[in-house]
Amino acid sequence: MKGWTLTKIALSPLPRIGPRREPSLTDQAYATLRREIITCQLPPDSDVSELELAERLGTSKTPIREALARLSMDGFLDIFPRRGYRIRPVTIKDINDLFAVRSVLEQTAASLAARNMTEEDLDLLGQLARASYSVTEENSIDYFIDANRRFHIAIAHGSRNPRLSALIVSHLEESERFFYIGARQRDINMETNQEHVQIVDILRGRDPDVAGKTMARHIESTRAGLTASILNDHSSSVTL
Repeated sequence: MKGWTLTKIALSPLPRIGPRREPSLTDQAYATLRREIITCQLPPDSDVSELELAERLGTSKTPIREALARLSMDGFLDIFPRRGYRIRPVTIKDINDLFAVRSVLEQTAASLAARNMTEEDLDLLGQLARASYSVTEENSIDYFIDANRRFHIAIAHGSRNPRLSALIVSHLEESERFFYIGARQRDINMETNQEHVQIVDILRGRDPDVAGKTMARHIESTRAGLTASILNDHSSSVTL
């Protein structure tokens, strides 16, 4: 499919201290279930059971129980004693609250990135800005959302403020479930590409004030488009 070349941006991982530890069964179950929740393979407001998940993932109930406890602490599901587990529903308030925080954080990051990103950084950012997908192809949705995440993370890293960058990465991870819902409901290729390309051009202009305001408009545009599409889709599992 056109537009399927994704250039990876080095995100300067922290150095590993000590020997590499192989992921435990709990770690593996946690990673798998977390991904299924984010991509809505486990839909919002759906019930899950330890036994069913253990059988599907081919493990005992103990690592499943431990993984579900971690996911509950992350805010992805609710635990009902003696009843089971339910994937936490997504609400319009969740979306509005999260995007309000993202707007503040990413506006600041874009302002700093306008001063600090190199031309090489911006060239790689420009490639990510042009990522596209097909609503009917799940793999291409995965690709597009990954490219979107890398685009915003690259700008966060470009701020050269590690604390700010870490906060943005955390909020982007929480946003991914919303992105999957929105990208499946409507084609957002054109609007996302146009806004991302505009952000790259403005960052090249090295004007911190304009860069910050443009990023804030982009975050608001994404929030408004997402909530509008959800409210217009009566089959959506998102609630008010």
